[in-house]
Amino acid sequence: MDSRDIQSGTPARPRLAVFPKAFMDELCVDGSMSLESWIRMGATLGIVGLEFYAGFLDLQDESRWRYYRDVAQTEGLMIPMLCCSPDFTWPDKNRRAREIDRQKRWMDMASTLGARFCRVLSGQARPEIARKQGLNMVTEAIEECLEHAAELDMVLILENHFKDNYWEYPEFAQSLDVFRALLEKISNPRLGVNFDPSNAILAGDDPVEWLDAVIGRVVTMHASDRFLVDGKLPVSAENLCHGEIGRGLVDYPLILSRLKGSGFDGWISIEDGVEGMDQLQRSVDYLTRQIESIWTGNE
Repeated sequence: MDSRDIQSGTPARPRLAVFPKAFMDELCVDGSMSLESWIRMGATLGIVGLEFYAGFLDLQDESRWRYYRDVAQTEGLMIPMLCCSPDFTWPDKNRRAREIDRQKRWMDMASTLGARFCRVLSGQARPEIARKQGLNMVTEAIEECLEHAAELDMVLILENHFKDNYWEYPEFAQSLDVFRALLEKISNPRLGVNFDPSNAILAGDDPVEWLDAVIGRVVTMHASDRFLVDGKLPVSAENLCHGEIGRGLVDYPLILSRLKGSGFDGWISIEDGVEGMDQLQRSVDYLTRQIESIWTGNE
């Protein structure tokens, strides 16, 4: 939990941020949308935070990091989380060292942007990397990054991820058993969990069971929902797509009730809007109503 919220006397309930899921190529590949434009779009949604992605083209010049923090603040927005995708399962040790350096630079970026939480991943599930070898690689890399996190007073958030937009293979620690094994190897309190319920579905697991298994270390959450394409079974990555929150396979009232029971009051970042801003606004409105109802006991 973010103790600074408690000390400031703000209500002990989650706060909402949004992530530009619909505009990743525009912001990260072709530059057809500026980060400043996205900030101003996000400010129309009635939320209080924006989650940034380390791959935004406009963030590659570090002299501009503080500028975008100021733009967000001018719009009344915080940047609580930075989404990063380090890849710690490269077989070559020198390549892994470069990934550690990249993650540390992203953490510096997060700190300058004002974010307290910076995502960390395990890496890609390369076929040649066995479970034990991969766990050792990832543990060593994350522990080195945690030393830098302590210097920055930052929390790294390990997500039950599926696959970065620009990766070849899915996440090494995608399944619950591997994810839990990694958490057990790293007990450092500066490593928390960013829980994404729809990614649990992609891993073939039940989101509520996933949450119950790691809830003691959940400090942030990605809110996304998944739908069966044309209602076709089986449930698989090929048959699932992102969509409006509250209308898909994730039982959000139950998930949020579990979080409330655990004392959760962290950030929930909405990963939605693949069909545009109107859809994203509906997801914001849905989660706002659910949080108000559940945290005030008016379910």
